[in-house]
Amino acid sequence: MNYKVTPAEKSTVKIEISFTPEEWAAANQKAYLENRKRYTVNGFRKGKAPKSVLEMYYGKGLFYEDALDLLFGENYDGILEKEKENFTAVGEPQLSLGDDFSETNVVLTAVVPVKPDVTVGQYKGIKIPKYEYTVTDADVEKDIQNTLERLAKSVDVTDRPAAMGDTVNIAFVGKKDGVAFEGGTAESYDLTLGSHTFIPGFEEGVVGMAIGETKDLGVTFPEDYQEESLKGQPVVFTVTVHKITGKELPVLDEELVKKLGSDSLDAYRAKVRERLEKNAETRSRNETENSILTEIAKTATAEIPDALIERQEELSVRRLEQNIMHQGIRPEDYYQYIGTTRDEYKKKFEEEAKQLVMHQLVIEKLIELENITAAEEEISQKIAEQAASVGKEPAAYEKDLDPRQREYIENDIKFTKLIDFLMANNEMVVSSDNA
Repeated sequence: MNYKVTPAEKSTVKIEISFTPEEWAAANQKAYLENRKRYTVNGFRKGKAPKSVLEMYYGKGLFYEDALDLLFGENYDGILEKEKENFTAVGEPQLSLGDDFSETNVVLTAVVPVKPDVTVGQYKGIKIPKYEYTVTDADVEKDIQNTLERLAKSVDVTDRPAAMGDTVNIAFVGKKDGVAFEGGTAESYDLTLGSHTFIPGFEEGVVGMAIGETKDLGVTFPEDYQEESLKGQPVVFTVTVHKITGKELPVLDEELVKKLGSDSLDAYRAKVRERLEKNAETRSRNETENSILTEIAKTATAEIPDALIERQEELSVRRLEQNIMHQGIRPEDYYQYIGTTRDEYKKKFEEEAKQLVMHQLVIEKLIELENITAAEEEISQKIAEQAASVGKEPAAYEKDLDPRQREYIENDIKFTKLIDFLMANNEMVVSSDNA
């Protein structure tokens, strides 16, 4: 086997792999032995027909595809290992055979997407927005109120009309030009008022309705509604309220906060503030990191292969699907409900994916340019911190780490050092609209 690598367009390389007639014959024989049981010929037990007989019945090239798969599988990883200093594959190769293919001229061509080189512009001495979020007393009280809302008991409401925050059980029929439209009817639907589950105006129209009351609500579908026939269209929903369920909030007192793990009201408020401040610090750091990378990426250039963008799109859509499934909804039902397919929806992440890929390329390039490393003692310290967080001894914790986890820790240390370096070497400006 011999191979030749040449650069190709849009951050790909072309690998031409040539095989000798002897290698091709051996691969064909191996493909025959591994796949002959799939074929039946009269006069022979299944899987026992000679190769020449099978080729006579099914064609000379019966095992060519399997033979090529074998040859490629046996050699491709070795080629990547030999060429690892020259390029890094970042996606699946596109395989093809030359038009002049024969049993004595076997050349398999693989077009492989590779990690692109990135050129960065100025990344020191520039103005970059910095994000700083603070926690106010109002933030603490709002968080406490949200906790009380979560702990609230559901109670049947019979002595007043529906209000924002209530859950109402309703029947409704939606009509456009006097004709009921598909998906606009329900006999018993639980709707939390203020959840923005329905189109604008609907939930607000239910507010003030009493049990047993029927009312016509005139609303207009948004211009970007998924159903084409209803986009921007005025409709009328006839709504009947069957039941109103309200919330009974617990009293914030010493007894409650002790159940929540604090000794006193003051201690509980202090605990809430500490948590919110940690969240604010994390948010500030994350948004500042993104701001730095976005600013530097403006002058960075790279020919990004489609495979990298598609991989990031896939990661994004999988995260979406995980969130949907946590809500008890099947992704296929969700796509059907919003009137699209998975592939169509995945394209919504294209611009975000391009940005994320470019950010990662910039990170790797700057780490290389500034020669940022993670010392062994720094890695050990990070491992010890992670071990302590799960109540394990560092040695035992490290023993269970696989190489990818250790590499992630190392890269995380490098990334933190890079961001600290960039913050120290640029003018970080806190603006009034993000403080």
